[in-house]
Amino acid sequence: MYTLYYAPGTASLVVHWLLIEIGARHELRKLDLAAREHKRPEYLALNPAGRVPTLLIHGEPMTEAAAMVMHLADAHPNFGLAPTPGTVERARYYQWIVFLANTLQPAFRDWYYPEEAAGPEHADAVRTRAAETIDAAWDQVEAHLAKRGPYLLGPSVSAADFLLTMLMRWSRNLPRQATEWPQLGALAQRMKARPGFRLLYEREGLQEWA
Repeated sequence: MYTLYYAPGTASLVVHWLLIEIGARHELRKLDLAAREHKRPEYLALNPAGRVPTLLIHGEPMTEAAAMVMHLADAHPNFGLAPTPGTVERARYYQWIVFLANTLQPAFRDWYYPEEAAGPEHADAVRTRAAETIDAAWDQVEAHLAKRGPYLLGPSVSAADFLLTMLMRWSRNLPRQATEWPQLGALAQRMKARPGFRLLYEREGLQEWA
């Protein structure tokens, strides 16, 4: 049994989506970010960073969305969302998860919260640099998909593609959306066509980038 503390459209989205995809029993606990529920003592006791999401696994808290993605894929191997441990394919899977979590996700945080990085007086410069970093990352992923796609690991979808799709969704307000790259756009359409994506949107009350 899983319990997911989430806020619609945030980094919890990919975890919620995977819980739907694997059919795992789960409970949702929505956090009101505007009311700063993620900074209240009872939530900080679970997630000291005060960020979303937190996943309770049999009552034990887990943080970091990318880690949750990898755990859910491993805990439910029948869905084939992660390659066999010890294989070259598994190494590539780790590579893409870490790339998405370490390169793209921080750049998006800089874009949406530029004052955190260098103060409000440097917000414009931070956003400019963040957009450049994101575009360069899309270039890299696009070239890879063109050569080895249609998914990050080749012919089969993996948990890494779910994380990638969430980050592509986050680009909808940037100067260039990820879907302007042809291979990325095609991957996004395939992922959005999944029944689990439609159910995710219904549950979280999302409409944009549908």
